[in-house]
Amino acid sequence: LELVAKELGVDRKQILAQDLFVYNREAGTKLGPDGELILCPRLDDLQCVYGCLQGFLAARTGESMPVLCVFHNEEVGSGTWQGADSTFLTDVLSRAAAALGRTGEAYQTSVAESFLVSADNAHAVHPAHPEYADKQEFPVLNGGVVVKYNANQHYTTDALSDAVFRDLCRRAEVPVQRYSNRADLPGGSTLGNISTSHLSIPSVDIGLPQLAMHSCCEVAGVRDTEALARVMTAYFSAGIRRLPGGGMALA
Repeated sequence: LELVAKELGVDRKQILAQDLFVYNREAGTKLGPDGELILCPRLDDLQCVYGCLQGFLAARTGESMPVLCVFHNEEVGSGTWQGADSTFLTDVLSRAAAALGRTGEAYQTSVAESFLVSADNAHAVHPAHPEYADKQEFPVLNGGVVVKYNANQHYTTDALSDAVFRDLCRRAEVPVQRYSNRADLPGGSTLGNISTSHLSIPSVDIGLPQLAMHSCCEVAGVRDTEALARVMTAYFSAGIRRLPGGGMALA
């Protein structure tokens, strides 16, 4: 507190309360013979945030209104006022729709015709512990964007949302990998199923493969980051329509 007070130019007694955040401040660096890997703190989930933001900024004007939402506190439960299990997203969407004159049933129709991509990093197969990965579905670094499945619905992906996202990847010429959480091992959670508990939107859970998740320094692929930015550009540029019978189509 003495250091903080000195930095702020105030007396220590003027600091009434404080939150303490301890984190690694080292800059990221590239690894590998061709610089194909990145070693960096907090890749989970800033890597997906970066790729989605780049796609959002690069997107052309399409038939749909693009929305990029970045939540806080995911690793500690999402139950805060700015977390995924709050009214933050629904509040922002309803207010944005109201500004466009879409209230009541018109807003509900807009939500029902939407498509959500939940982006949170995925575990790549570990060279020292391949037994933790599904023998048929194990993402590798620089192998492309990962579509994630979980039989307990902790990931929101189903056949329909998987097909829509793979079509986006095809258009963006981005490689795709599939990850299924082993049913006999507990897996991580993400924000897709929390968000869809507040908004009934078809959703796909995706991520980028990485090693050493939640360590002080994590490892991921450079090409995967570029791939995510390309497919999210296609996603934010696309017009996605609901079809009779529950299907979806890309404009």
